[in-house]
Amino acid sequence: MAYTSGQDQNSLWRTTRQILLGVIVLICLALFILWRIDSPRVERLQMAVADAVLPSLEWTTRPAAKVTSMVQDFQSYVRVYEQNEELRRELQAMNGWHEAALQLEQRNARLRALNNVQLSPQATFITGEIMAEGAGPFSRSGLLNVGSENGVMDGSAALDGLGLVGRISGVGEETSRVIFLTDINSRVPVILQPSGQRAILIGDNTDAPLIDFVEDTERVQAGDRVVTSGDGRVLPADVLAGQVIVSANGRLRLRLAADYQQLRFVRVLNYRPRPAIDQPGGLITDEQFFFGEEPE
Repeated sequence: MAYTSGQDQNSLWRTTRQILLGVIVLICLALFILWRIDSPRVERLQMAVADAVLPSLEWTTRPAAKVTSMVQDFQSYVRVYEQNEELRRELQAMNGWHEAALQLEQRNARLRALNNVQLSPQATFITGEIMAEGAGPFSRSGLLNVGSENGVMDGSAALDGLGLVGRISGVGEETSRVIFLTDINSRVPVILQPSGQRAILIGDNTDAPLIDFVEDTERVQAGDRVVTSGDGRVLPADVLAGQVIVSANGRLRLRLAADYQQLRFVRVLNYRPRPAIDQPGGLITDEQFFFGEEPE
């Protein structure tokens, strides 16, 4: 009898479970169909059901939202910790570079003192803005908003943040004109490094001026640095102009260091070389020139 009673209870529980499962399936199917019906009445019913059910289910979403917030905070903390460690490593590297820079500066000062080096104070600069391009008789030039009142002198070198742009040709009281290296009228004496050969940089109205009058082109390679030589005592020496490139026809040209596409501000370098002493009494004249006095 006990075994039969257990079988009846199991059968009843199985039947009840099947009925409940069927009822749940029917309710879900009815809700699905109801939710898919496109009707104003059904829509109002849907909204009423949502208004009645969602507030009661709000408490069930709070733990999940809290856990999600905790996970996001932990991830944020991990990212901050990693960034802090990276900044610590960068700070240590910068401290090392700073110490190296200080040592190099001290070494440089000792070498200058040992060799009795005197740095020339004769080079000053003024920064101007290019107001117009192609102004005047030159096809590739720019008009600056600085002139003689700002200390600009004819023949001064004009540079951007990367290299030589050109030279000043024509100075007014408040304006001046700079001829670009690419202009056909531009001629600049240069030195090719590391070979040390002298050459002339010739503009031809292209973006890559010619490098001509090279004694031995076999010693020149693409990528060699090109700097001003200072010959003619107009432009200062060792101002970067660009790098050597070899054109398709084998001619040497210059890849400009200056960025002409983004050229807006230029630095005019007023270079005042010391006059050569080539006659008796020239030393006295040189001292007067250096200190800004007019010789009698």
